[in-house]
Amino acid sequence: MSSQAPRSSTRRREPGRRDAVRNYHLILDAARDVLGESGAEASMEQIAARAGVGVGTVYRHFTSKDALIDELLQIALDQTIDAAQNALARTDGHGLEEFLRALGQSFASHARYASLLLERSTDDAAARWIRAAIGQLTARAAAAGRLSPGVTADDVMALIMAMRGLVQASGEPTADTWPRFLDLHLAGMRTAQPRAGSARPAGYPVETDG
Repeated sequence: MSSQAPRSSTRRREPGRRDAVRNYHLILDAARDVLGESGAEASMEQIAARAGVGVGTVYRHFTSKDALIDELLQIALDQTIDAAQNALARTDGHGLEEFLRALGQSFASHARYASLLLERSTDDAAARWIRAAIGQLTARAAAAGRLSPGVTADDVMALIMAMRGLVQASGEPTADTWPRFLDLHLAGMRTAQPRAGSARPAGYPVETDG
């Protein structure tokens, strides 16, 4: 896989002025709350009121509610890529677990309006890069004895989808809902003790410097 993670070319960047940056973050925080409460029925006027700014200020930052939701999605995607890069930087075999916990926290943070994000189109290149990163992290975890050699990247993807579904179904999950779910599944995927010289499971990509 490429060591250079793709970044969306469509995501807006933070405005430069201090007051504009402040309003940008106020609007995003308010949007998360209002979208969580009202879903697709949320209005830009409601978001502006919650943020304590005029609706014109909201439209200066985001031309439409769709643009605002797209920004929230791209922020979440960038955070996922950052988490994957941090996990890949580890050399002790614990990167996969670190990444899965970061994903669980992200799912929980967006749980109340996750359905709106899942309706949007995502960056195919970013999705492929994340999938390759999961394959590499799985291989490393297996080689370090953190997973059974028979566990595949597809198994890990199934766990991720199940964890996301659990969080969405819970709506506002308690602090231990997804961590306990993840702990139970990781326990089942782990070997009892690290095994020196474990063979790389079949089907995993070979790591390269490229």
